Amino acid sequence: MKLIASLQTILNRQAEHERFASASYLALAHWCSDQEYNGFARFFHSQAEEETEHMLKLQSHLLDREAKPVLEAMPAPVNEFSNLTAAAEHALELERENTLGIETAYAAANEANDYAAQALLQWFITEQVEEEAWATKMVTLCKRAECSGAIYNLDRHINKELAEEG
Repeated sequence: MKLIASLQTILNRQAEHERFASASYLALAHWCSDQEYNGFARFFHSQAEEETEHMLKLQSHLLDREAKPVLEAMPAPVNEFSNLTAAAEHALELERENTLGIETAYAAANEANDYAAQALLQWFITEQVEEEAWATKMVTLCKRAECSGAIYNLDRHINKELAEEG
């Protein structure tokens, strides 16, 4: 079943947001590596890979529905952060923006009575609950880590801490 043009545009826009999120997580990983937050760097690298997978999932759906994905110019991601909490807050902002885009796409799929797109986007909706949960927890943990020893300990264990959310 071929996609209607308006839904194609919205799904492509969401794929592009996933691509931007991937670049943003890579920038976060590089900043963390530069600051010697190696645990956070590993976590953000894995998030970059996950966002790329999400982009490809959306693009594959477009191709399966006789719609060509379009790669557009992308703004540069944020590359500098004042501290680890600011980096975590940026990740949470990325996830909240992603959620809004997915909800917009789902509403459009509902309006178009496009059941295939609804099924695809339902997976993303469930995924975003998990994504916002880990991002919120990361911000909370960073805010609690008020001394260098606590930050060091958090960096060593951040992957384990956030994996418990899944």
